[in-house]
Amino acid sequence: MAITFSGEFTSPRTPGEVYDFLCDANKFGPLLPDFESMSVEDATHFTVKVRVGVGNIRGTAEISMELSHAVRPTRAQYQGRGNAVGSQIAISTGFDLSPLAEGTRIAWQGEASVLGKLALLAGGMLEPVSRKNIQMLMDGLRSSLASPPAQGVAQPTPSEAAQSAPAEQPAPQQELPSAAEQGTPAAPAQSTPEELPPPE
Repeated sequence: MAITFSGEFTSPRTPGEVYDFLCDANKFGPLLPDFESMSVEDATHFTVKVRVGVGNIRGTAEISMELSHAVRPTRAQYQGRGNAVGSQIAISTGFDLSPLAEGTRIAWQGEASVLGKLALLAGGMLEPVSRKNIQMLMDGLRSSLASPPAQGVAQPTPSEAAQSAPAEQPAPQQELPSAAEQGTPAAPAQSTPEELPPPE
């Protein structure tokens, strides 16, 4: 049983920024519906565990995901295969990115197929549940891409810091009053050794 999906939304981010987000497993993976955990093998492969619940059927699916097609900054596509509740699951999700004056148009397409016990037991419930899950994924993506990426606060260079820092003012020097001002006689001036009279 195969189910197909499609839709589109916009983001204020540039196509390159959207592409980088989609191709980052650590950002894309946790948005998958009913996410539990994941492990990243390399830049294009990761394995994700998600909860499966259709009617009274409950279980966990372990799906191996591959970034099967990536052309920066216009196209990103994932393929995934796994097993759950005695059934084989295959999913495919692709994103086409095109620039807009205010950001990026993201057109997406998806397909999910389930073979085995789950498809037989779930019956007509499988399609609405699958559509709900794909909508949750797209809602999560739309929310994550709803604002430009956070920019780090630039730190001033040493020269800029020196220019912006207030100049150090020398400490005021305290003038001591002279002997006359204190009312005490001034010490007599001492003669140098050459000026002393010779001994008698």
